Amino acid sequence: MLQQTLQQYRFARRAAFAASSAILLSGLCGCQTAGTSDITGSLGEKTEASSSADPRRELELHRDRFRANPKDADAALQFGRALRATGQKSQAVAVLEQASIAHPSNKAMLAGYGRALADNGNFQQAFDVLTRAHTPDDPDWRILSAQGAVLDQLGRYEEARQYYASALKIAPEEPTVLSNLGLSYVLAKDLPKAEEIMRRANGSADADQRVRLNLALVVGLQGRLAEAEGIVRAGRPAEEAAADVADLKRLLSRKGARADAGKLPVAAGVRTD
Repeated sequence: MLQQTLQQYRFARRAAFAASSAILLSGLCGCQTAGTSDITGSLGEKTEASSSADPRRELELHRDRFRANPKDADAALQFGRALRATGQKSQAVAVLEQASIAHPSNKAMLAGYGRALADNGNFQQAFDVLTRAHTPDDPDWRILSAQGAVLDQLGRYEEARQYYASALKIAPEEPTVLSNLGLSYVLAKDLPKAEEIMRRANGSADADQRVRLNLALVVGLQGRLAEAEGIVRAGRPAEEAAADVADLKRLLSRKGARADAGKLPVAAGVRTD
């Protein structure tokens, strides 16, 4: 039973890393990406991908609750999140679209719908919906960070960083926002700056494993694989570290990833996520 639970936990953790990092690499290689779940390590929902040891079981529970009362806003929101966590992105969009129509003034619903749209690659629509999810007199740093991540996917890097700056004014040195900011510089092909900011994010006591893995990826993209592996392994149980290192190597081996990284322009004194 314990072994099964550990395997389920590792599935959820590794799926979250693979999803976020695959988006990052697609940006480096100039390919169209399918979503942003968590280039960011975060679209503003820290625990979304890792809160459950068994995402499939969570999906069943939330599906049953939603079907029992489709008009329940929270049930719809949680079901949408569970669908996203199991990779069912278009289904999440469909559920949350209908729920947002039924609850047009529910800010949490709009935020969830916007994140689902971003996850599904509907970036401009996601940005528009996220803009409706908060107001200037009541800003939400998580949504501001998510908006930045969406703008990054649209190639609007300078605008994205303005949103990260606004988020950091509300939540200074928040590691998920710093991680998003660092990834913004990665997508703009400025790896030295990205690494600097990623190290700030990883230095926070609140940084989670996704932040560390993103730092390792940035270091690895610069050709320092041994150092990247050391970052992944630090303080981790041997078996989990080995799984993360394998994921890292697989991502770095994708066609064009390291080759493109070697051609990135170097900007002196710049910082990254």
